[in-house]
Amino acid sequence: MPTLRMMPKVMTLTDAAATRLKELMAAKPGVAGLRLGVKKGGCAGMEYTMSWAATQDSHDEIIEEKGVRVLIEPKAIMYLLGTELDYRIDKLSAQFVFNNPNQKSACGCGESVDIVPASTAQPEAPKS
Repeated sequence: MPTLRMMPKVMTLTDAAATRLKELMAAKPGVAGLRLGVKKGGCAGMEYTMSWAATQDSHDEIIEEKGVRVLIEPKAIMYLLGTELDYRIDKLSAQFVFNNPNQKSACGCGESVDIVPASTAQPEAPKS
């Protein structure tokens, strides 16, 4: 009998990110969620995008976690697979941070990143 293979979550949220998003969304009645994506740009090649979504598109990947709804654009899924969204506050800034295993580097100013699509190949087992 065939079985369904469990697909990994495209993205997870830390408690800090979920708390901050809840605060921001409470001030924006009527939003369907936070839309995340990637686009070409910047000196490293790609940029993360974040915007409020008034509606959910039929092909969005939906992440509902810790009371927050995140909508991921279809073209961004392979770039964000396995990413953790965090929210950090330090002495000089407060910002959302993408902990992305597919990110290979970032520019010096932190505005753009070099991201490769997640590999569909299974990693090789370590040799004894």
